[in-house]
Amino acid sequence: MTAVSDPSETGADAPTRSAQPRHLIVTVYGLYSRSDGGWLSVASLIALLADLGVDEPAVRSSISRLKRRGILRARRHDGAAGYELSDEALAILREGDDRIFQRRRATLTDGWMLAVFSVPESERHKRHVLRSELTRLGFGTAAPGVWIAPAHLHDATAEMLRRLDLDSYADLFRGEHLAFGDLAAKVRRWWDLDELERLYGAFLQAHAPVLRRRRTPQAGEAFADYVRVLTDWRRLPYLDPGLPEELLPDGWIGIRAADLFFALKARLEEPARAHVMATITG
Repeated sequence: MTAVSDPSETGADAPTRSAQPRHLIVTVYGLYSRSDGGWLSVASLIALLADLGVDEPAVRSSISRLKRRGILRARRHDGAAGYELSDEALAILREGDDRIFQRRRATLTDGWMLAVFSVPESERHKRHVLRSELTRLGFGTAAPGVWIAPAHLHDATAEMLRRLDLDSYADLFRGEHLAFGDLAAKVRRWWDLDELERLYGAFLQAHAPVLRRRRTPQAGEAFADYVRVLTDWRRLPYLDPGLPEELLPDGWIGIRAADLFFALKARLEEPARAHVMATITG
């Protein structure tokens, strides 16, 4: 799963345990609604968000905002009022599953993908969309008009371009860095590694205490912890698109952050799901 308009939050503030309600709601939908066609009742959503400290007025306000943005749409199911994910939201969540829930770090032998695009002045709004989407996917800027990413992002990039009808404006190339200069230094210019370190550090600070608890978490506590950790994590694999470890600072903090996320996922995922199923079925 990933952002639907905003969940990857490529320009977001550092992860905190006070994520905005709409971000938590999208996480809940991404995790638990797709097995039922993307639908959750309003009553279930209010009950689940209460476990996260979000009151009913905030839930309803956030749902309205997500509806206006085309992420959720109203639908009744078996007489119950609720909301389902839009087709666009479902497509973007599917795109994000691979990025967020799998460890994927490129190596130097994998090569790079370059993206270049040309948009007529009469359609310059599409230029902004292209730049925003390439940034969201984790591209760096090698030179004006030349975007670069690890080669394994090809499929996700091509899918995004086709989904948004932008493929006629862009070309994708695959290649190697042959010369000149220190590639690690260039990577630090193409991507803001200092900001990444700050964000990873904030993630570790916020969520490492959960892993240090010795006791087994109760189901409701596991649910709240898992939704929070995933809400904070899901933006990070987009800001760090799996850059080769050889080009990153020694002891790269992103690897420690990933270790923490997957350890928490292993601990919390099943009791969290059990809590959701108990809440939904009443």
